[in-house]
Parts: sequence; C-alpha cells; structure tokens
Amino acid sequence: MEQVLLVTLNGLTLAGVYFLVASGLTLIFGLMRVITLAHGTSFLLGGYLGYVIATATGNWIIGALGGAIAVGFLGLLIYHGLIRRFQHDDMRVALITLGVAIIGTDLMMASFGGLATQVPIEANVQQGVDVPFIGQYPLIRLLVLGIAIVVGVALTLFISRTRFGSRVRAGVDDSQMASATGVNVRVVFTVIFFLGSALAGFAGVVGGTLFPLQPGQDGTYLLYSLVVVIVGGMGSIPGAAVGAVLVGLVSQYTLVLAPTYALVLTFALMVVVLAFRPQGILGRTA
Repeated sequence: MEQVLLVTLNGLTLAGVYFLVASGLTLIFGLMRVITLAHGTSFLLGGYLGYVIATATGNWIIGALGGAIAVGFLGLLIYHGLIRRFQHDDMRVALITLGVAIIGTDLMMASFGGLATQVPIEANVQQGVDVPFIGQYPLIRLLVLGIAIVVGVALTLFISRTRFGSRVRAGVDDSQMASATGVNVRVVFTVIFFLGSALAGFAGVVGGTLFPLQPGQDGTYLLYSLVVVIVGGMGSIPGAAVGAVLVGLVSQYTLVLAPTYALVLTFALMVVVLAFRPQGILGRTA
C-alpha cells in the first residue's frame, strides 16, 4: 500500500512539471493555432537562465521570475520577427520554429556546456516532511505540485472569468469578427505568446530544480508537453491538467511495473485517446 501511494505521489508531482510546461504550449498551440517546435528550447533556456540568476543572487524566486520574463520577451521577438506574418501557414511556422530550436540548442551547448547542472534552492526547502502512510517525502516535490495547482487555477480564471479572457476566446473563434467589434487581436495574441513562452521558461526553472538540466531535455519536454496537450485537449487548461496527471501516473507506474516499456506505454496513451476522442479528453470539436 505504501508503495502504491508513493508511486502515485511521484506521478502527481511529475505531472506538476509536465503541466507547467504544457500549459504554455496549450495557450500558444491551442488558442492561437501556432505550432511552435521551439517550446522545449524555451523550457531549457528558462532553466539555464534561472540557474545563472539564482546562483548570482542566492534567491530561487528571483531566478524563477528572471528566467520566465526573459524567455517571455524572447518569445515575443520570435513571434513578431519570424512567425506573425506566416501565422496561418502551419508548415512554414513549424519549419521556422524547428530552425529556432536547433539554433537555440547549439547556442546553449556553446554557452552552458554539456554537463548536467541544477537550479540552486534554499536549504530549508531541501528537506523531507512526513506524509501520512508514506513517511518522509521531499518537500520540494510537494511545493512543485502546489505551484502547478496555483498556476492552473489562475490561468483557468484568467481565461474564463476576465474581460481579456473573453477577448482571447473571441479572437480564437473568429478573429475577423472580433476585430470588427473593436478587439485588438494582434495585442491579444501578443500577450498570449508572451504568457505561453514565460510559462515554458518558468517550467524550466521548476523542472531544473527537481531534475538536472542537460542538453537533450528540450526535445524530451517538447514531446511530453505535446502528448499532454493532445491527450487533454488543445486550448484547454483543465485538459492540460488532466493530460499531465495521466501522463505522469502512466510514466511512473510503468517505470515500476514494466520499465522496459515505460516510454512506449506513455505514448500509447496518446494513441488510444486519439483513436477514441481525437479532440482530446476535454477538447472541443472543430
């Protein structure tokens, strides 16, 4: 019983990291219909920047905010400089962002090297706490799960309960009609792209605190965030949460029960969902 609870909690805390990175992708991919293959690069760059800032200041929160904001503004430059003119040409946008991802990966390799590193955090967070029926459990993993829940609730309320959120939904449903009613769709999409990129950078800092940052993680987290968004439903923040929990639990349980097939079974989850519900669990039909 303790083993089951431990694996479940590990899956949920891992899901917290997957949700943070996938929530940015579902905003950009789902709401703006922009296929960005540089999302994993934003994740890794945010982690490296957070590492540099947190090491220099000795403050993890400043590192997290600095990494998120810097990656958010970089995302804006990429959107306005390279993507916006071709926003409705999926193939061209995919190739442009793939090129950005390759260049970004090489530049990070040249700047930060190939050795694994980890974002430093205050010592009082690097301790265990007693969890009922499990025993000692890392406090930092519980904090990551809490951060993911807070971010998820905030994003859901932002999209569904605010005036700006209603403009976002109007721009997605019919951008020409929204423009005709006075909604500045360009500003709306600019804010969404900044927010999605900043979330990827923030997720990189959080993920780089739990696990080592190293070359190759950009591709790994891009794949997992795509699986989460497709399973949960594009453009749905609650869907991204459901997808992250499923992917986190499946990956952790398969690591224990069938480690050889852990990766295969995780992606099999996406195949099954696509076969029976192509729009994702909480996605809308086109």
